[in-house]
Amino acid sequence: MTRKISIDPITRLEGHGKISIFLDDSGAVEDCYFQIPELRGFERFVVGRPIEELPRIVTRICGVCPASHHMASAKAVDGCFDNEVAPVAHKLRDMYYNAHYIHSHTAHFYALAAPDFVMGPDADPAVRNILGVVSKVGLEIGGKVIRVRGLAQEIQRIIGGRNTQDIWCLPGGVAKPLDKEGLEQIRPWVQELYDFTQFSLQLFRDVVLANPQYVHLILNGPYTLDVQNMGLVDENNAPNFYDGRVRVVDFEGTEIHKYEPKDYAEHVAEHVEPWSYLKFPYLKKRGWKGFVEGIDSSIYCATPLGRLNVADRMATPNAQEAFETMFATLGGHPCKALLAQHWARLVEMVQNAETLQRYCDDPEITSDVVRVVPKNITGEGFGIVEAMRGTLTHHYTCDEKGICTSANLIVGTTNNNAPIQMVTKKVAKALIKPGVEPDQGLLNMVEMAFRAFDPCYSCATHTLGKMPLEAVIYRGGEPRQAIRRNC
Repeated sequence: MTRKISIDPITRLEGHGKISIFLDDSGAVEDCYFQIPELRGFERFVVGRPIEELPRIVTRICGVCPASHHMASAKAVDGCFDNEVAPVAHKLRDMYYNAHYIHSHTAHFYALAAPDFVMGPDADPAVRNILGVVSKVGLEIGGKVIRVRGLAQEIQRIIGGRNTQDIWCLPGGVAKPLDKEGLEQIRPWVQELYDFTQFSLQLFRDVVLANPQYVHLILNGPYTLDVQNMGLVDENNAPNFYDGRVRVVDFEGTEIHKYEPKDYAEHVAEHVEPWSYLKFPYLKKRGWKGFVEGIDSSIYCATPLGRLNVADRMATPNAQEAFETMFATLGGHPCKALLAQHWARLVEMVQNAETLQRYCDDPEITSDVVRVVPKNITGEGFGIVEAMRGTLTHHYTCDEKGICTSANLIVGTTNNNAPIQMVTKKVAKALIKPGVEPDQGLLNMVEMAFRAFDPCYSCATHTLGKMPLEAVIYRGGEPRQAIRRNC
């Protein structure tokens, strides 16, 4: 009789989810489902609102990455008003967004991913968390992480007026310029952020790459998928997080598609399964072929590693050096080792910091011409940015009075729903063996499969308190063993 292991809720992610693992009579994994029990309705309740309000409303979708929704929404609203935007407004939005990237990537690397690599995946759950990491690497490093995240948020506040749930972007530009006093306040902080990216790369080399067990797990473990890659690139095929064209390459590095945001519906479609509220995007022209790997698969990853896989180079010199070092160590470009996502985030942070340095030296950045007042309503707009967790699409339509008539969103994590499902099942099948009872360390290694994607299933409000996890093992339809932990 089928037995079931439930990991509910899963831990160290934004939002809520669960993993249901079904074992056959021998104790081998028969099937595995990564399920999202949340349901959100933003695409419906923005309908009927003035279209210019949407960039302020959609930041409430998520309290973790509100800037991503704010930027994608602003670009879509620009399109609804003839797409004329003050040039310095694009620069300020990009500057703001690169600071937000550092804030978010720092949180994931140190608080969500580091416990597995610093403490070890088999460590006691009581210490396999950010406090355990701080106790092992030192209070000074913990303080540095807190300071850097605070600086990145303060840069956002000075540029945009707020550091979360933004109200700054307007049709045709932004609500306020960056004055010279603010720029001079930001400048030394940007240098500190850059220094922190170099520190983090060195920490990764010292802790992860110096440990042969971790390197073997990254390169030879079950955390790999033969699926395609997606990311936003500039005219030189370097990553651009705020603007550009969407590029799709296969896992061998051959370009499949490269398209403008307005053409997204020609290239991406969404599949529905009855066991999850979250949809499964796929490459539309290939058709839905199921949760399958291979060069002809229609599944893709839109992740930090996916972005670097579709890029031919980085946009800044020191990020380029880090990019070359990473792929040389991993055996070439592109790379299928999904645990390398954590390294890819650090490489992206270098480009974020160098981009901020460039804007600090841009003589136009303190211009007060930050908005072009719209003259026409065109009725439709498209906005795509690279959210930290994947390619984020906002598509709006409005009537002649500027009232929203429809909204379609494909968020970063949604893009990765299929590969998360696939690799979670793959890891569970590889690690859970007949006759061996799964312990907490093994269950955590199953969770590491989805954690590499830094999935974000959250809204702006969260429940305070403990997040218990309980795995119940059934034999003959009866519960025989329960493993519980509080995280």
